[in-house]
Amino acid sequence: MTTARRARTGTAVLWVVQVVLAAMFVMAALPKLSGDQVMVDLFDAVGAGQWLRYVVGLLELAGALGLLVPRLCGLAALGLSFLLVGATLTNILALDASPAIPLGYLLVAAVLAWFRRASVQGLVRAVVRR
Repeated sequence: MTTARRARTGTAVLWVVQVVLAAMFVMAALPKLSGDQVMVDLFDAVGAGQWLRYVVGLLELAGALGLLVPRLCGLAALGLSFLLVGATLTNILALDASPAIPLGYLLVAAVLAWFRRASVQGLVRAVVRR
């Protein structure tokens, strides 16, 4: 397999993973933003108030949309990684629940952020130039 073909295959795989992760975050955000009773109860158990449910839902939705924009995909994956660190800690410290699911998503988001780091560097360079 040629180098160019490997690069195209790698890019295609990254986009498939990004689209799947984006879909999963949209599905996670909608119950939070729509006031699903399970989410209301979950955020009550956390003890931070319902405002956090809305913030997390909006961040998840923004991250999902960002994963689909080539210039923003690396930054979105990085932001979702930080959000998932918080979700993991919340599961462990506040909910006494298994951190397996947020850790799995964290691994995927962190790998995406690593492979899309050039897009983050490009955004930083664009901001610094201004």
